[in-house]
Formats: sequence, structure tokens, C-alpha cells
Amino acid sequence: MHEMSIVVSIVEIAESEAKKANAEKITEMELDIGTVSGIEIDALNFAFDSIKHKTMLKDAEIKINIIEAKSICEDCKYEFKTENVYTLCPQCDSYKTSILKGKEMKVKSITTN
Repeated sequence: MHEMSIVVSIVEIAESEAKKANAEKITEMELDIGTVSGIEIDALNFAFDSIKHKTMLKDAEIKINIIEAKSICEDCKYEFKTENVYTLCPQCDSYKTSILKGKEMKVKSITTN
């Protein structure tokens, strides 16, 4: 479960930023997670619940924004929703497609107290 190592990194980043702001605790953290990022949301939530009680996030609300994946065809320029990184263009069947969004995994905001 690579989500645990991701959560450890997120917590380290959040705590570092909170300490820079002389905060005692983090009350809320908002994340953007793309649908083709390779991150399982349930596993991510489980990992947070497993380790946050020992951190500045112990009482924090974790908000996760799901970013739907969208691709563009490099041949016909058609933009479309996608469920994986290897989707053919539904317009022209080209394999030359690129992900525009949906691979995100970022900390959008941290609220401290």
C-alpha cells in the first residue's frame, strides 16, 4: 500500500509548514487527487486515520477533491473524459492522446490554529 508512504510525506510537509507559521495544530487539510493518479482514496483515508493521531493533524478534517481525468487527442484535438492513461480517442481512434488533468496529487491548503 503505497498510500501510507504518501500520507507520511503529506503529514511531514503539512507539519513543516504549520511550524513555520508557529501553529500548534492543523485543523483542516485539503487535497486534490486525480482519478488517474494511481492513488486509492479509501486506502489514503485509512492511512490518514492510522497515523494522524500522533501528529499535528490529530483533530484535522481531511478534505479530498477528486479531479476527474481529461485527455486530448493530439491528432484531432478532441478533449474527452478518460478513466485511464491508455484510452484511445473516442472521436478518431487515435492512440496519440495526452492527459490534461487527473494525475494530480497535491496539498491544496492547510488550515492551522
